[in-house]
Amino acid sequence: MHLFIVEGQHLETEFRHKFGPQHTYDFCPAAAADLTGRLAAADVAFDLRPWPELHYEQPRQPLFYDTTCQSLAQIFHNEKPPFGPVFGLCLLPTLLDRKYLEVSVLREEHVADLTDTCQKLNTEYRLVTDRVGLVTPRVVCMIINEACYTLQEGTASVRDIDLGMKLGTNYPRGPFEWANAIGVSRVYETLEALYHDTHEERYKACPLLKSMHLKGESFAL
Repeated sequence: MHLFIVEGQHLETEFRHKFGPQHTYDFCPAAAADLTGRLAAADVAFDLRPWPELHYEQPRQPLFYDTTCQSLAQIFHNEKPPFGPVFGLCLLPTLLDRKYLEVSVLREEHVADLTDTCQKLNTEYRLVTDRVGLVTPRVVCMIINEACYTLQEGTASVRDIDLGMKLGTNYPRGPFEWANAIGVSRVYETLEALYHDTHEERYKACPLLKSMHLKGESFAL
């Protein structure tokens, strides 16, 4: 298959490792003048932009949107219905290259299209509810946020919290290591979207995390 990825240059290594060398890849900037022409050559598209522009173009390949910070229902609210199957996917760094794709659908009749697309991509998937943050991003960002509160209170250091999480839960990364890998600003933006969607206190971004986002900082590991 030929995979067309808009604004996904920062995920190129994960895409290539996840789906393998049996596919071809086109990583396209959003501002590329020939974007629609390049889309025509694709078998499946991944659009990391927050608006559903691609699915009003021809041809109408299966299209994955990043639904970390907005659901498919939100993306297509007050828009024309998409002409083909659209799926929601977490496209945060570190969360694409896993055994299972965590995917949502806009319409139930597109589940069969999802199954067919994932078979062609040679990947297993798990269907989850169409909601902001899907499942894994909500959990990971919430853990990072709680770790930030602990650090802010001065009860433990970055190193101690990371080490304790890896030893105590067998997580592949500590929360601060994971925040750096994902990107502090992406974590903050995900939490903001989750809090706006649910108004649950557990998603209210820690002031320390917000400050680091505003300053463009990462955690000193």
